[in-house]
Amino acid sequence: MNKSTREKGFRQLMSKYQERLYWHIRRMVKTHEDTDDVLQNTFVKVYRNLDKYRFDAKLYTWLYRIAINESLNHFRKIERNKSVSLDDENSNIYTIKSDNYFDGNQAQVMLASAIDTLPEKQKIVFNLRYYDEMPYKDMSEVLSTSVGALKASYHLAAKKIENIITNES
Repeated sequence: MNKSTREKGFRQLMSKYQERLYWHIRRMVKTHEDTDDVLQNTFVKVYRNLDKYRFDAKLYTWLYRIAINESLNHFRKIERNKSVSLDDENSNIYTIKSDNYFDGNQAQVMLASAIDTLPEKQKIVFNLRYYDEMPYKDMSEVLSTSVGALKASYHLAAKKIENIITNES
């Protein structure tokens, strides 16, 4: 593939998936600035690895896998750079409420806060299914996990969220 064709294809890919990936990353990362950084890293990695894309998987599942990995790398980097604080539990709630890009009502704030308490894997599964409405089969490709395990993880996440919201109401 020549450079011109590669760049044109990449621009089309970005145009088609940028917003979708932005919101997927945003639900995990929370702040607009961090989301932009992770999204940029995602597309850099996609560009560098276009030649390695295997056509046995859907393109968007490959993109989601890269976005999830970059989001997890972001979390690991934050964990390495910070010391544990007593305010950490409430920091994401504050971030959500004070975020200029978040225009949600109280129910959405409660949902986002409840999702934030989930273990990382359940959070990813819940976001992919609930917000992105991704079929379990596609999630299985993205996360390299069986459909049954994903259904169980989603069910557990939904129950935890329900309990948290019920107790806060």
